[in-house]
Amino acid sequence: MSGAGEETTDDGPERMYVITGGRSQAGGQDRLDLVTLVVARSQPEPGMPPEHTAIVRMCHYPLSVAEISAYLELPVSAVKVLLADLLAGGRVEARAPVPAASLPDIELLEAVMHGLQKL
Repeated sequence: MSGAGEETTDDGPERMYVITGGRSQAGGQDRLDLVTLVVARSQPEPGMPPEHTAIVRMCHYPLSVAEISAYLELPVSAVKVLLADLLAGGRVEARAPVPAASLPDIELLEAVMHGLQKL
């Protein structure tokens, strides 16, 4: 029995089951990690599930899987299942994150430092 002060939420396991179609994993999601960038390749179409529509709309510029999860307020695991569906349909593209600039060689830095000290 629920008391007068209790609230019901839509974030229970039933909602996740419905959103993901009962799947906890989907093909192609193994290449998705938190920093994988996702960008839309098409516009949302009528009849798409609301979560798919939201992802396609928000990814008109690259967003990471973690950002999408935060914006949708869904667990990363559920977002990966949704993204795998969109990837399979060609609606989004997954890109590796931009690599960090490689650090210069230590010997070069030391040579520059010694050269500056001699000035």
